[in-house]
Amino acid sequence: MKILIVEDEASIAEVVSAYAKREGYETVCASDGLSALEIFFHDDIDLVILDIMLPKLNGEEVCRRIREKSSVPVIMLTAKSSESDVVSGLDSGANDYVSKPFSPRVLMARIRAQLRPRETRDNIASGVFADGKIEIDPERVEIRKDGVPVPVTKSEFLIFSTLVSRPIRTWSREEIIRTAFGDDYDGFDRTIDTYIKNLRKKLAEPGHENGWIKTIYGFGYRFDDEK
Repeated sequence: MKILIVEDEASIAEVVSAYAKREGYETVCASDGLSALEIFFHDDIDLVILDIMLPKLNGEEVCRRIREKSSVPVIMLTAKSSESDVVSGLDSGANDYVSKPFSPRVLMARIRAQLRPRETRDNIASGVFADGKIEIDPERVEIRKDGVPVPVTKSEFLIFSTLVSRPIRTWSREEIIRTAFGDDYDGFDRTIDTYIKNLRKKLAEPGHENGWIKTIYGFGYRFDDEK
């Protein structure tokens, strides 16, 4: 994922960029509001870190123009920290507001929180699998077998679509939880076994009694359409 850092103080932009890259994000920087908009509308940006006091065009106006065309998360990062400043920044369309001086680790946590719904959506598979037997429809949150909807819960849907998203991969319970539900999930990892058991019952048919979900003992589960 790519983060646009809009900051006219080079030292701050460098710190934010370094921490973001350490988290695995790609970064691009702009030092004024007009350049930020030029980059945003010509690049594939997933999140914006935005100062308010910028040359050429202030951050609030940049945020408003972004909001006219996009719902990409925007985090204000600014020295303006009064209550009225925070309200004004959020009213301009920002998703979050971080005051300077700031903790880079806290900023990274706020970035993860904003991107988590996007990451979850990106991990949901869609299409037809198992030689056309199974279809996943993320728009309707629906699994269909032979064209007939299977009555699954939202959690079952997220788990199955996670497994199908990379059929060759064996997923540990922890990886399934993190990918399907995010880092805030507070259930036990063994609850995944219950969801898998239910999915197998609902998707089972002769030759595929395990519902296309194979147990890899000592490791976890994987989607497997072989008999």
